[in-house]
Amino acid sequence: MLTLVPTPIGNIGDISLRAIEALSEADTLLCEDTRVTKKLIQILKERYNSAFKPEQNFIPLHSHNEKEFIQNLTPAFFEQNIIYVSDAGMPGISDPGQALVRYAQDNGIKYDVLPGANALLTAFVASGFVETKMLFWGFLPHKGKDRAASLQGALGSGYTTILYESPHRLDKLLDELIHEEPSRKIFLAKELTKRYQNYYFGTADEIKKKIDANIRGEWVVVISASEAQNSSAISQNDILELDLPKKTQAKLISKITGENTKACYERLLKL
Repeated sequence: MLTLVPTPIGNIGDISLRAIEALSEADTLLCEDTRVTKKLIQILKERYNSAFKPEQNFIPLHSHNEKEFIQNLTPAFFEQNIIYVSDAGMPGISDPGQALVRYAQDNGIKYDVLPGANALLTAFVASGFVETKMLFWGFLPHKGKDRAASLQGALGSGYTTILYESPHRLDKLLDELIHEEPSRKIFLAKELTKRYQNYYFGTADEIKKKIDANIRGEWVVVISASEAQNSSAISQNDILELDLPKKTQAKLISKITGENTKACYERLLKL
């Protein structure tokens, strides 16, 4: 059997009883980083006096080896109790895991996914944005036209949109938002559930002034929904379903979202 087990995103107290039980009964643990998982298990043993199987096997499974690892799997591997954990949070969300689930589905392997800590949902609720339809955008591309087009897509999605961003690119993202959407309200969550957790709300320029010297840490960025999109009876998807040239679609979408027409056209070419 395969079980995907979420782990705390910062505060060890967020581990669930079911997660501890699953980890303790595992024969083999597939880990995004075996060192991180072994450290977590050691903490659970010491803090909660948890008893674990004495001979557990730890195997690295991360974004760099996931494809090859799954290609070499056989269903017999899952005759033992297999657990998959990422370093923090829910496996499969900006982490490996989904391909394992698909393999289990394709090969009739019993599997389960335990609920648990998740940064994007925590930040979404903490943002206070009342537009309850939300879109998870994940990490933006690092640079170039791909990044610009992806950011425009996030800004023009019509939904409250959630991004993950690394600390060394957060300043760049704020500058991009200041340039593209200076009046758009955003919410930033820093180091969720950890000692230095903090929330920031306002425009990108307002937030940049508050955090200029305090940018280290893990960040979740929540962008409020576009007012132009919210007030429109026509959505971007409605336009995409029409049998129209991409350039025409881009012009129409830019009208209802405020997105730059050229950037919108480049984004549509990638769809």
